Amino acid sequence: MKIISASIDVTKLDKSRFYKGNKGTYANLTIRLNDDADQYGNHGMVTESVSKEERASGVRGPILGNVKVVFDDEAGGGPHPESAPKGGKAHKDDFEDSEIPF
Repeated sequence: MKIISASIDVTKLDKSRFYKGNKGTYANLTIRLNDDADQYGNHGMVTESVSKEERASGVRGPILGNVKVVFDDEAGGGPHPESAPKGGKAHKDDFEDSEIPF
C-alpha cells in the first residue's frame, strides 16, 4: 500500500466540469506519479481531468498542485524515504480522511 499526499489550488478547478453524484458534487482529477522525487520532494502532480476527445485534440487540464508519496509499504513498511517528516516517523493512521472545508 502507498499513501499519497496531495496539495491542490482549488481556485484553479473549472467548476463547469463538476458533476452531481448520488452522494455529493465531484471533480475528476488525474495524478501523475514519477519514479523519483523532484528537488522539492514531490513525486508528481495533480491535474484536472479532461475528456478523451479533449486529450485527442491537445487540451490539457490545468496543473492544480503536487503529490508526495508519504507512506510506502513496498519500501520497508514505513515512510517513503524522500518524504519522511522531520523530527518523527509518519504512520499510515496519521493520514486519516478529513472533511474538505469548502
